[in-house]
Amino acid sequence: MPEKTHYFYYGEDYLTAGIAIKIAQGKILGTLSELTREKIKKSQQVVENIVEKGEPVYGINTGFGPLCTTKISKEETEILQSNILQSHSVGVGDPIDTEIAKIMMILKVQSLSKGYSGISEQTLERILWHIENDAIPIVPSQGSVGASGDLAPLSHLFLPLIGLGKVEYQGKVISTSELFTITSLQAVNLKPKEGLALINGTQFIAAHAIQVVSKLHNCLSHADIIGAMMIEGLQGSIKPFYKELHNLRPYKGNIHVASRVKSLLKGSEIMEDHIDCDRVQDPYSLRCIPQVHGASRNAWLHLKELLEVELNSVTDNPIIIDEELTISGGSFHGQPLAMAIDYVCLAASEIGNISDRRIYLALEGNAPGVPKLLMEDTGINSGYMILQYTTAALASENKGLCFPSSADSIPTSLGQEDHVSMGSIGGRKALKVVENLEKILAIELLTAAQAFEYRRPLKSGIILDEIHKKLRTIVPFAEKDRVFADDIEKGIKMIKQGVITDIAYQISQQQQLSLDTKFSEEFELF
Repeated sequence: MPEKTHYFYYGEDYLTAGIAIKIAQGKILGTLSELTREKIKKSQQVVENIVEKGEPVYGINTGFGPLCTTKISKEETEILQSNILQSHSVGVGDPIDTEIAKIMMILKVQSLSKGYSGISEQTLERILWHIENDAIPIVPSQGSVGASGDLAPLSHLFLPLIGLGKVEYQGKVISTSELFTITSLQAVNLKPKEGLALINGTQFIAAHAIQVVSKLHNCLSHADIIGAMMIEGLQGSIKPFYKELHNLRPYKGNIHVASRVKSLLKGSEIMEDHIDCDRVQDPYSLRCIPQVHGASRNAWLHLKELLEVELNSVTDNPIIIDEELTISGGSFHGQPLAMAIDYVCLAASEIGNISDRRIYLALEGNAPGVPKLLMEDTGINSGYMILQYTTAALASENKGLCFPSSADSIPTSLGQEDHVSMGSIGGRKALKVVENLEKILAIELLTAAQAFEYRRPLKSGIILDEIHKKLRTIVPFAEKDRVFADDIEKGIKMIKQGVITDIAYQISQQQQLSLDTKFSEEFELF
């Protein structure tokens, strides 16, 4: 493992989506301080005292769900915790991404380290071992309804603690028994309440939300830049991005987007070339970029803010306050995130929707100097015609995925758990929508760059010119038809790797240009 100099103290430090991702990527080392260890020991001791006294407390010496009135003997309280991991491991479907499973473990350690869950130091140390050694449990993607926590996926996540399940380790999927042979580890003997503490919580929902927040942040940053390039290619107006307009309707997202796009267009010869043209206004997909991109920025910010509350909360049940007070409540319920995830799912879809409209606009051939289908010699060549078919298909697929999962609820656990959030389903859907959006933006990048080419020899602002120059080292100008799927794959890779945003950042630093607004810190991931 590379040397790590940055530390995150679970249970004490403030966790964000960006920090969680950095821990998962090995850029930050998560650890437990001595103060946190003392809180953990104190909470576990309270649980042991409850067992000794024999007073019924849910999940410690009672059954689960509708079995909450079934008393469990002192001698069986540890068996109960092992059994719950096994009985609740009922997930189906393809495994979730390894990084998401790793983030789930990180989030669970953060929650349990607050000292209100009765978990043992030994169990937390084993979870930390899995994180630090990249022994990541295999977790099926389906089976959670997002209340009573993400029971099924969390059960699979922690089966390896008791010697069951499978893990991905050193590039291979192996059984936990094989892992134990390789590493000389032994199964953890779960103490009272530990099994329940491990599987009660919103970490499946929250881990997906982290990926959505991260990937959508990347998409939103790219969408502004690509939209600005399309404005140049189609000779759109800069006036809709003036602060004088947006100060009269001061939504944070709108102001932020308008400022960024105006900065990207600053110093453009292309803009100067048509400053006296007789066009009064542009189509909405160009003119309303601040309003549409900005609304999606606002939705992203809303989820980010709620997610950070969740990442620094205790979400299992029951909660151990002190010797005198344990509370069986509903902090495991995923509704706070579920509704915000559905909102962001729609926000991501809308960025793809307006991007597809700009692509269509670029193909029409109505902008001066830009040929129909973005190619001179059409007829024998179809030009960029069919690329828009792909974005239309992706945009339509995204619309179908936007039905809010949180609008549904199906009673479970024989009616004991009679309202559930379905946030787990919403998280999976939102992530799919964002991944589709990456593809749409990649296609808009190609079409915007093609239109941009017809403005030569005029120059744009320095950032857009450098981005276009970089793109042309990867995807050449298209004078005739070719297998455009290859170009699209290269574009998708550029979006995912942040090639464009990196160029924008580097040039803005070198030239002391500012793409920031007074809200820029709020719209940052980290």
